[in-house]
Amino acid sequence: MKYSVNKKVGKRIKKARKELDMTQEQLAEKVDMHYTTISRIETGDSNPPVQTIAKIAKALKIPMSELF
Repeated sequence: MKYSVNKKVGKRIKKARKELDMTQEQLAEKVDMHYTTISRIETGDSNPPVQTIAKIAKALKIPMSELF
């Protein structure tokens, strides 16, 4: 099985988002992205830049380090 950082980060973003009872649409609005981009990040289908991960972490009110 190949290790995938993207999938790991995506799962943690999804978990944190759900803990806040936030939809993908709500998160997308907070970080000024389309909800399909959030979906692709959460499923590991996207390789977002660190700046994007930082914006998402801030919107989720968690340290970026919790996503890695």
